[in-house]
Amino acid sequence: MPTLLDYRRRIRSVRSTQQITKTMKMVAAARLRRAQERVFSARPYAQEILAVLRSLVSRIPALPAGGEEAVHPLLARRPEEKILVLVLTGDRGLCGAFNANVLRRAVEFLKEKEKRSPEIVAIGKKGRDYFRSHRRKMAEEYVNVFARLDYAQASQVAGRVIALYAEAKVDAVYAIYNEFKSILAQKLTTEKLLPIEEIPSARQEWVAGRARAEVRPETKPAPAENPVDYIYEQPAQELFNELVPRHLTTQIFRILLESAAAEHAARMTAMDAATSNAAELIDRITLEMNRARQATITREIIEIVSGAAALR
Repeated sequence: MPTLLDYRRRIRSVRSTQQITKTMKMVAAARLRRAQERVFSARPYAQEILAVLRSLVSRIPALPAGGEEAVHPLLARRPEEKILVLVLTGDRGLCGAFNANVLRRAVEFLKEKEKRSPEIVAIGKKGRDYFRSHRRKMAEEYVNVFARLDYAQASQVAGRVIALYAEAKVDAVYAIYNEFKSILAQKLTTEKLLPIEEIPSARQEWVAGRARAEVRPETKPAPAENPVDYIYEQPAQELFNELVPRHLTTQIFRILLESAAAEHAARMTAMDAATSNAAELIDRITLEMNRARQATITREIIEIVSGAAALR
């Protein structure tokens, strides 16, 4: 049976752990605030660059000889015989099921695409260690990316992806990551990065919206405006050479920011739960210690009374 000294030592140990988890929660909350601001700033830019690319595609009168690949290699569409999977995990633990959920989804996805010779790009130390321990071949690995996340790191990852796709070493590129929704919720996402999905022009979307409204005449069509008539001075080839790689780099940078914010949110939630659990554990240990002390006092009183009765 534990002694009172053992109970006190255990309470001190749990209280020290509680102070650590509380501090980690505060640090994660401060980092989350900055990461959240960066995510909210990156999303509009990613949407706008897609809109510019959409506008440019809508103004190409006809594709040159060689199809989309002649315009830019990243627009080429090939049968998916070989795929590349970007798996984004954290560099550290203590963030609940954040890393486990991504790795579980990645394993399921790799099993589904096993016939397409999937290659892995591990971004994050946890994912790198997991695939190493399971002896999975990795095309690239990037660790300590989220310590100081910037656009240059996204450009490095995007450059490797662009090289593999342009050289026809892979036919499709996917990303598996946690998308930041709120402090309490992260959305596990599998997103296709390459080939870039067909981008309908704004005019085509407007015509499609009018057609849907004509099918249901009882619904009044929302007022739609004609697409803005931009004037591009550079030729289409030059514009695609600049916009398409930048679009891919921007999307990868946004994904990295989403994963970083989701990790901080998951760590903050996990440390908050750990702090609450430590407080409950301290209360339970204190109650057990008081019961043990009361039992000791009661036993000593009984011994004293029994000894006094024996002397009579």
